[in-house]
Amino acid sequence: QVQLVETGGGLVQAGDSLRLSCAASERTFSTYAMGWFRQAPGKEREFVAGISVNGGSRYYADSVKGRFTISRDNAKNTVYLQMNGLKPEDTAVYYCAAARSNTIVIRTTSYDYWGQGTQVTVSS
Repeated sequence: QVQLVETGGGLVQAGDSLRLSCAASERTFSTYAMGWFRQAPGKEREFVAGISVNGGSRYYADSVKGRFTISRDNAKNTVYLQMNGLKPEDTAVYYCAAARSNTIVIRTTSYDYWGQGTQVTVSS
């Protein structure tokens, strides 16, 4: 059982930056593909970014491409989401997730473990 804990959310103004962190409890963290998702009120959970087990491959939703960067530190069992140029439409609860896969996983249903989420609110 992998436990994931997200931190780093908060209230910021448009144009600001935030870095989310997700710490995993599992020693085999490096064998999981990781992803960030978000869910705004009244909307479905959506894929934001994904990263392969060794960090060599990354994939982003079009809505965040060029503004967000996903990275991982397998020595620290942590995945990060650097968010720059935040917009009000980025407001959501952000979740990290782990998938038993070597490659990037995009589908929500393909992830095996989820964190509890962290709120990001961007004011205009």
